[in-house]
Amino acid sequence: MSTRDLTLIALFTAIIVALGALPPISLGFIPVPITAQSMGVMLAGCIIGAKRGALAYLLLILLVAVGLPVLSGGRGGLAVLVGPTAGFIAGWVVGTYLTGLIAEKLVRDGQPAPKQMLGFFLASIAGGIGLVYLFGIVWLAFSTGMGLEKAAIGSLAFIPGDLVKAVIATLAARAVMVGYPLLPQRA
Repeated sequence: MSTRDLTLIALFTAIIVALGALPPISLGFIPVPITAQSMGVMLAGCIIGAKRGALAYLLLILLVAVGLPVLSGGRGGLAVLVGPTAGFIAGWVVGTYLTGLIAEKLVRDGQPAPKQMLGFFLASIAGGIGLVYLFGIVWLAFSTGMGLEKAAIGSLAFIPGDLVKAVIATLAARAVMVGYPLLPQRA
């Protein structure tokens, strides 16, 4: 791994931590808040790719595990990593990897803008929403005893905001691709 890779991983971890500075929005009917940090899954995957993006989230989880208050709402510590939100947090790593993998396959430098944007958007939806929700809902149902159906229905409240995050990530990734492409290319 190069110095450039390590720098990008650390930079995106810092971006994810900065997204955590925005206060979480509690919904009351589900013990998982709406946070801006989930947009980091889409940003990291689409901008720096699968491997580096997932490593940025692993670094974030390491910071949480040692007790630093880097999650939205100033949360940190091992208790967060086994609480109701733990599935979403674990899903961030895998979701970022899938987002990056899809983006690396679908998006190429020099493609027409609509094709690049569609690739980034599809990658953000699949990894940043689909896979993160899968991990999060399963763990939420298990850890709280609320059942899969109730956890899935409660999580529907996140979809409109996550679609907006996917659009923002798509626009940001396209802007970076035009100015300074960082996304690794995969055949």
